[in-house]
Amino acid sequence: MSTRTTPDDRVPTPRGGEGWIFLAEAARDLQVTGGIAPSGKALAQVLTEPVRALGPRPLSVLEVGAGTGAITRALIPQLPRGSRLDIVEANPRFAARLRGPVEAHPSLAARSVQVAVHQVRLEDFETDARYDVIVSGLPLANFTPSQVERIMSRSMRLLHPGGTLTYFAYLGTRRARAMTASRAEARRHAEVDEVMADYQRRYSVGRWTVWANLPPAHAWHLRAPLVPAAQSRQLVEDGTLQ
Repeated sequence: MSTRTTPDDRVPTPRGGEGWIFLAEAARDLQVTGGIAPSGKALAQVLTEPVRALGPRPLSVLEVGAGTGAITRALIPQLPRGSRLDIVEANPRFAARLRGPVEAHPSLAARSVQVAVHQVRLEDFETDARYDVIVSGLPLANFTPSQVERIMSRSMRLLHPGGTLTYFAYLGTRRARAMTASRAEARRHAEVDEVMADYQRRYSVGRWTVWANLPPAHAWHLRAPLVPAAQSRQLVEDGTLQ
């Protein structure tokens, strides 16, 4: 897997100390923010690998839970000419900080790339678009099982057939939660793990361990079926698929 970077063509990091801003937002609302530090470059490169693999044709890309833009800065230089990037960020302070540096980035105009930042939760994001790649930075372990199911089913429906969803989960969190969580919290975490394990079984095409991240993380790639499930069932009933 390629981990190349493009150092001269990045979205500028907003002033004010990205790490401190991220930590402050985590303290304010851990469910929305989820981590204690922005994603590192190595993790961002793994998460954006499908964009590099699909180029150079124009792509439709969705980034969910962009935070301070750590992954965005790795993503934008890799977008082929004529692509579209939608960024969904529920945190209003993160969304406000993303708009200026991202939407004004010179490489977007040079490549005729359209970009829009949407301050909304993914479940409430209204769009008729479908995406080749969805890159998610959402802290799924912090949500309820029903929320995770809604997020994941919505993500898979937003993909073109054969499109790829990438996301990550921190290493060691299950053991830490087991030692500190209440019985109800432990049950919630276990149920979230079950939801995610089901999606991994059905759609996973790869998992990578990124040690050079704080904290280290697993990165997953899930691929939408080439034939939607409802259409596949109809083809089986019609005898087209055996």
